Amino acid sequence: MGGAKPLRRFAGTTLVGHALKLARFYGRDVAVAVRDPVQVAGAVDAPLILDDPAIEGPLAGLAAALRFGRRKGVARVLTLPCDSPRLPLDLAARLHAALGDREGVAVAESDGHLHPVCALWRVDAALDALPAYLASGRRSLKGFAGAVGMTLASWPAAGMDPFANANTPAELDALQLDRGLPVAAK
Repeated sequence: MGGAKPLRRFAGTTLVGHALKLARFYGRDVAVAVRDPVQVAGAVDAPLILDDPAIEGPLAGLAAALRFGRRKGVARVLTLPCDSPRLPLDLAARLHAALGDREGVAVAESDGHLHPVCALWRVDAALDALPAYLASGRRSLKGFAGAVGMTLASWPAAGMDPFANANTPAELDALQLDRGLPVAAK
């Protein structure tokens, strides 16, 4: 679906609009990480934080989110993608409960699959570990979660996985149909 994915229609809004509603349900200080503001074309009513241009992939957004968290003075940052619109309402609470004193991150898991974009990160632990991880040449979000000390919060994937994401128009349509929502006009 390309770089315009956040603006795809879902549940009477856009994927990014739906993600913002969920994020505000989970917590009060919400921001949207993007590589380029054009990705959301002014369609969000939240601060935009830009991905670190020196970092490739999802770690760039995580780095921006962690720095935002540090500026806000928070100890933990919850990350979630805009293309997984069926996230469980207990996501933040269960990740928080799973995060012990020794781990740097609690990651969502369903049916044996990790979802490192849906995670609760300790800001200081992750920011302290990030430079060494990047210096190693690695860019995997899952690998970074392991490097900071990962614990899991598990959900059953009975029926449709609550962490299912939409990478194609057909997958987005299936997620809308599963919610009993009309399929967006093409």
